[in-house]
Amino acid sequence: MSIVVASVPSGHVYVRHLSPPAPATTPVVRLPDPPADSSPDSPWWPPRMLTSAWVDQHATDFDVMHVHFGFDALSPDDLRDVVAALHRHDKPLVLTVHDLRNPHHEEAELHDEQLGVLVAAADALITLTPGAAATIRTRWRREATVLPHPQVVPDEWVQRPRGPREEFVIGLHAKSLRANMDPLPLVDALIQALPRMPGARLRVDAHTDVMTAGFPRHEPAFAARLTSLGERGAVELRVHDYFSDDELWGYLQGLDVSVLPYQFGTHSGWLEAGHDLGTWVAAPDCGFYAEQRPCLTYAANGPERTSSLVTAVRTAYANWQAGGTAPRASLTTRHTERRRLSLAHEQVYAAALERRLACTS
Repeated sequence: MSIVVASVPSGHVYVRHLSPPAPATTPVVRLPDPPADSSPDSPWWPPRMLTSAWVDQHATDFDVMHVHFGFDALSPDDLRDVVAALHRHDKPLVLTVHDLRNPHHEEAELHDEQLGVLVAAADALITLTPGAAATIRTRWRREATVLPHPQVVPDEWVQRPRGPREEFVIGLHAKSLRANMDPLPLVDALIQALPRMPGARLRVDAHTDVMTAGFPRHEPAFAARLTSLGERGAVELRVHDYFSDDELWGYLQGLDVSVLPYQFGTHSGWLEAGHDLGTWVAAPDCGFYAEQRPCLTYAANGPERTSSLVTAVRTAYANWQAGGTAPRASLTTRHTERRRLSLAHEQVYAAALERRLACTS
């Protein structure tokens, strides 16, 4: 007997890799994402499933709703309407808490309220690390099942060997300079550290929208500073649009260490991709990155932020000099993990359905 899940979203790589690798099968069937009216970031954005109208219209099409991402597009009142619609049709809600702090929000209050609505209403909670589960327990008196993040990159990239490394490449990707990023002090610290790391170079990437005048996300001071550093040869500056998936995997595997320039956050798919590809990730000590996968850590804030990052990068550099490599996932391990994740989610859905049935009988 199948369990039909309205996943929000369905097409995200995290959700797709909750299914077991072929030829294994699962009774869990996830509905495809309804086409969005507009899609600035991805085909499922904004998520049309997260409306009371969609739930009312499609209540006979699914058994469980599982929310991952996208609820930041809705107000807390909108989310209460969705919850009320699910209750009207006796549909259980499962929530995976990926972010305890929204990396795109300057302040925490709105995300806290949005998350509070969903956590209180959820029939079952999932999160990625024990630390996040402990925070959920403290904040909301709810227990969350801890299930690890699945592989991010495709199988062929997980197996792709890393070539010989004649240079030690440090990468910092500023992306579109979202709210939790403060990369320039880190860039300056790494530039100062380069002379003491022979054979090392610093590559800095940034998206066109933040570097180019006339774009909505343009940051003139940031763009001018990076451009100046690039023209002086202090950094290897690359300005481009969003990478395709294969471009992103190639970029990450071309690095020896990737610096996440965050000041707040919780979990990271970027860190998982680094683990898949054998690239060190230097992650801040906020959130629970270090509980996800082996990584280098540095202070997210405070006077030791830059010095601790340099120390972390030097650790990877010393490892490189000694001929070592970053800890890397094997395809066997990742596939075993995916099979376990698939079964665990099936069990969470079945238990949520049983509890909902018991409440209505």
